[in-house]
Amino acid sequence: MIIKEVINYLESVCPSAYQESYDNCGLITGDADKEVKGILLCLDSTEAVIEEAIKLKCNMVIAHHPILFAPIKKLTGKTYSERVIIAAIKHNIAIYAMHTNLDNIHMGVNAKIAEKIGLINTRILSPKTGILRKLVTFCPRDNADAVRNAIFSAGAGVIGNYDECSFNTGGMGTFRAGKGSDPYVGKIGSSHYEKEERIETVFPAHLEKSIINALIDSHPYEEVAYDIYALENAHYRVGAGMVGELAKPMKEKDFLAHLKDCMKLSSIRYTALLGKKVEKVAVCGGSGSFLLPDAIKAGADMFVTADFKYHQFFDAEGKVVIADIGHYESEQYTPQIVYGLLKEKFHTFALQISKTNTNPVNYL
Repeated sequence: MIIKEVINYLESVCPSAYQESYDNCGLITGDADKEVKGILLCLDSTEAVIEEAIKLKCNMVIAHHPILFAPIKKLTGKTYSERVIIAAIKHNIAIYAMHTNLDNIHMGVNAKIAEKIGLINTRILSPKTGILRKLVTFCPRDNADAVRNAIFSAGAGVIGNYDECSFNTGGMGTFRAGKGSDPYVGKIGSSHYEKEERIETVFPAHLEKSIINALIDSHPYEEVAYDIYALENAHYRVGAGMVGELAKPMKEKDFLAHLKDCMKLSSIRYTALLGKKVEKVAVCGGSGSFLLPDAIKAGADMFVTADFKYHQFFDAEGKVVIADIGHYESEQYTPQIVYGLLKEKFHTFALQISKTNTNPVNYL
């Protein structure tokens, strides 16, 4: 098994196209064509984690946070990130990051928090827009099933929990084959009328190339007619945060105690309690203050996240209780998500979760 195969699988589940514009997901150091000896999963690829990987003979580290966010102009070892890169290169260790793309998928970081808290009926809190496309194509009716199946296999036609979704209408297509053509039906130089089917389906934008290739490979015509439209529809399985419900309502203090226990917290920073039961809870791993308006709009009684600044706590305005549990604490179970994905797919190399605590924040 080579590193590239591991990356291809992870990106089929968690596409790098879903990362935020400021992010730096993907392979940061290493040769993607090297064989995988072992993989170490972590939240942060610190110097201690690289040392751990060396001891465990793991030549690939998969981290949540990228070790590099901005370009570096010098590599002298003066900063911890530079030292990590130098050590990784020296010991032939590939560092791969799954950050906001793992945050933004429906089975990612926020789903893990929701699972730990015990939320049900969950959904993405702020779905992404502008990442869907519509494909419209036309083909002879007798070939419609083959074309549909090919583009479905390439990833088209998925809407929520449904797949193979399309809309189809019959019609009459016309064309005249010119010199040098090799028409599937009709004759060169003669107008031809063919009963055709119009096939419409949606797909994620990052799959466009593979879907068009599947369309062309499965289509009988020498020249394939198709249209692609950009959609502004929200993608309800991709986006920031998550909101769900508790199986049974809880008093606010009881919920905070429950949260502290199930997330193994030493402390929680929270806004004034509102004196009502907690039924609906919004969550966001990492820095989630930007989602406060969405949590309020969703009718959440409690918003569990991290990194709220002093003045941002005032923005709750008595509409929701903010529970700031800490950045590391909110994402501490992230390596378990990647472990589950890889364990299910690969069995030919060692797979381990780092035992190094990379939390830079300490509490008295």
